[in-house]
Amino acid sequence: MKLIVGLGNPGLQYAGSRHNIGFEVVRHLAKIHKVTLKKEKGVQALSVKIRFDSLDVILALPLTYMNLSGEAVRLLLKKYKVEVSDLLVVYDDLDLEFGRIKIRSSGVSAGRRGVESIIGILKGRNDFNRIRIGIGRPSDKDTRDFVLARFNRGEKADLPGIIDRAAQCCKEWAEEGVDCAMNSFNRKDI
Repeated sequence: MKLIVGLGNPGLQYAGSRHNIGFEVVRHLAKIHKVTLKKEKGVQALSVKIRFDSLDVILALPLTYMNLSGEAVRLLLKKYKVEVSDLLVVYDDLDLEFGRIKIRSSGVSAGRRGVESIIGILKGRNDFNRIRIGIGRPSDKDTRDFVLARFNRGEKADLPGIIDRAAQCCKEWAEEGVDCAMNSFNRKDI
């Protein structure tokens, strides 16, 4: 079994914000599979089980807010008996240009508090898979305001393709492994 967790903030005031692009990718996967994410007892997340061919995959959206994502991830790993190596976390990245996708099998938090929370709850383990989706870095704005703001008109036009590509990356990771997904999606020319 695999677990794909999109990071973001719950609530209508955060819907459509740059910080919630991880949520959007997981919602897109649910929509493709014609399922609904639901709150389950004992788990601080919305979740649903899907299948990629013969592989069971849990999709989840933490309800703990971005900076406390680790608590939801801990409960999800425990409930579904998923190994850390079978965890994929999807989130926004200021340090990647808008629309760029990078997948890797481990790494530091680089100041992303949601990722720091997950590493903390895993007692320092950072060997979980992650997809970072570039939202770009503003040159003249406070980054906190920037990540919590909604995408501009030009970005919104490109967003469906970016979200679909990230969802394809999730599927390839689950079916073929992280190395195959890295070869397909980490190239700058796509």
